[in-house]
Amino acid sequence: MTTRASGTFEVKLSPQVDGEEGGASLGRLLIDKRFGGDLEATSKGQMLAFRAGVEGSAGYVALEHVEGTLGGRAGGFVLQHSGTMKRGAQQLSVTVVPDSGTGELEGLAGQMRIVIAEGKHSYEFDYTLGDE
Repeated sequence: MTTRASGTFEVKLSPQVDGEEGGASLGRLLIDKRFGGDLEATSKGQMLAFRAGVEGSAGYVALEHVEGTLGGRAGGFVLQHSGTMKRGAQQLSVTVVPDSGTGELEGLAGQMRIVIAEGKHSYEFDYTLGDE
């Protein structure tokens, strides 16, 4: 049975500089998030991003390790992001990495939808647990 969790989150992205510059359009960022709502958690992760020379075109990949409670169950899991934007049209996939669930979230699978409206971030997370 699929369950939907929803709520808001705050995110802080910190640009990182490696030994060699990848050019102004290629970057690496640290992710620091705090989730509220049905998912009460924090996460840490890393993002690789590229901005094309055409306005509104870009891509990113990221992994983030989430720790907290989901629907009252304590544990952790990893989210994998893959996003592209073609001249402003966005496509984003945020998926739980298989077998990454720990504690009471062991067996977790699911997809998260991120919504940004009026400068605020929220999520809808459709998930299943192995014992459901």
